Amino acid sequence: MNISLEIGLLVGSLLIFGSILISKTGYRFGIPTLLMFLVAGMLFGTDGLGIQFDNAGQAQAVGTVALCVILFSGGMDTKLSEIRPVALPGVMLSTVGVLCTTALTGLFIYLISGWQHTEIGFSLLGSLLLAATMSSTDSASVFNILRTQRINLRHNLRPMLELESGSNDPMAYLLTIILIQCIQSGSLSAGDIATSLVLQFAVGGAAGFLLGKAAVWLVNRINLKNEELYPVLMVSFVFIIYCATFLLKGNGYLAVYLAGLVIGNSHLIHKKETGTFLNGMTWLLQVVMFLVLGLLVNPHEMLGVTVTAILVSLFMVLVARPASVWISLLPFGRKISAKSKWFISWVGLRGAAPILFATYPVVENVPGGEQIFNIVFFVTLISLVAQGMTLPWAAHKLDLCDPVPEKPDFFGIEFPDTMDSSLHEMRCTKKMLARHGDHIRDIPFPKGVLVMLVKRDDRFLVPNGDLQLHPDDILLIVAQDGAEPPSCDAK
Repeated sequence: MNISLEIGLLVGSLLIFGSILISKTGYRFGIPTLLMFLVAGMLFGTDGLGIQFDNAGQAQAVGTVALCVILFSGGMDTKLSEIRPVALPGVMLSTVGVLCTTALTGLFIYLISGWQHTEIGFSLLGSLLLAATMSSTDSASVFNILRTQRINLRHNLRPMLELESGSNDPMAYLLTIILIQCIQSGSLSAGDIATSLVLQFAVGGAAGFLLGKAAVWLVNRINLKNEELYPVLMVSFVFIIYCATFLLKGNGYLAVYLAGLVIGNSHLIHKKETGTFLNGMTWLLQVVMFLVLGLLVNPHEMLGVTVTAILVSLFMVLVARPASVWISLLPFGRKISAKSKWFISWVGLRGAAPILFATYPVVENVPGGEQIFNIVFFVTLISLVAQGMTLPWAAHKLDLCDPVPEKPDFFGIEFPDTMDSSLHEMRCTKKMLARHGDHIRDIPFPKGVLVMLVKRDDRFLVPNGDLQLHPDDILLIVAQDGAEPPSCDAK
């Protein structure tokens, strides 16, 4: 059946439009946005409105492109100053944690294989493969939920969780590929596995760091006449880094995440514009990826693995994830509190990455590949519902939340990173005006601090020393580096 370009574009646009409307409804009830995109794909699919899509290879290609941009954007948004104190715990969670989750869950799946009610019969390698596809927390889901739900976590938990979710996908991907090779070849020596692990991570880490530095150097010196091309140039770097690392036998996902981390923490011209562009592209690719993966699944086929999916979900949430977290964080003793460990255990969100990795057994024609995909999809749905919807509740229950600070908008004004000045907002109070006077000249601003603009209700006033201030006026202040900006009450 040949479909014209116009019809294809119309259907695709309607899918995205409908998904966004559905996600808006879900957000009101605390349902994770990305879950709604998955559900939308299922509603439009074979068992819903009847859109036929069964090409796992195409879904895998879409997912790979999307995951590269998601990981890169997540790396760019991560500040080294935030993750430096939690770097070691985060790395332990993303490596040892993934291995523990795979081992424990794989053994459990092997144990229940052959049960009358599970209707599965995986070998030990097949069980480990199924576990490996689900062993990583999903970066798209974790980034999205932690940032959209506005959960202000204590004890550097947010950067630790984001570091874990951004860096554990490579480990899960590698385990998935190795286990597929083991099943297809019949055997693979421990030496080969160890060599592959070291090579993938060594090359991926080195390529991500070096190519990230090279990207910063080139972007700052290329001097493009059209400024709008800088974000496009950065996107090209994402896929150059991924593909170059892949050709060098390294882990491309690790490389793009590290490159994003390097670039995001370097001085870069037009960084703000590039970040805004990448955030928009990330959202688009997340929507497309979750839609495609939702279209790929046939809900009626998941009925046969319902019992298995529920049992595996319960085991992962209640046993495998907590055990892997506590084992991974054992070297840090009491530096990480028990409450923090329990919360980290609960943030074991599965999402698009596990579903994407579950397409590899299907594409490679691994025995039981279709079952693996359906189980992983079902487990992901359960995880997003049970864990994704309860993250804010769990954080408050464990007393790990601080009030969310009001985020200043600086009146829509932004400074480039290269400027040695920063913007601040200060709200005038009756106490402040009574103490110092109600004119700008009366306020004892420190040296190097200047009032740029005054917002009064919906009006903007250009300040001078004679301007009379009113309570609730908001002052936009620029402060040179080293100058102490005034506090809100201007004491």
